[in-house]
Amino acid sequence: MARHKIFAMEFAKVYPLYIQKAERKNRTKADVDQIICWLTGYDQAGLQQQLELRNDFESFFAQAPAMHPNASLIRGVVCGVRVEEIDDPLMQKIRYLDKLIDELAKGKKIEKILRQ
Repeated sequence: MARHKIFAMEFAKVYPLYIQKAERKNRTKADVDQIICWLTGYDQAGLQQQLELRNDFESFFAQAPAMHPNASLIRGVVCGVRVEEIDDPLMQKIRYLDKLIDELAKGKKIEKILRQ
């Protein structure tokens, strides 16, 4: 089976798009960073290092300290696909992040987004 193009895409190229999406809805870069760190286990320094290394999504998630145990509670549709039904573990992680950023941009409270 062919690898998805997004796996090889640089996380650092998509990251500003996440921020733009959030800022268009009066959310902040800090909100985006909090969501990314919650999901992946990176601290702020670790996230910054990943951006500087310009790692692709595959490396970004492979090097993540630990996916949050509540990530499996993320439900919903991204790009017409239910995130809880995605078979490929890497694609599911990418779509989890997309879903969380979508929720942020829709004005959902951080506590709800972080499944607390």
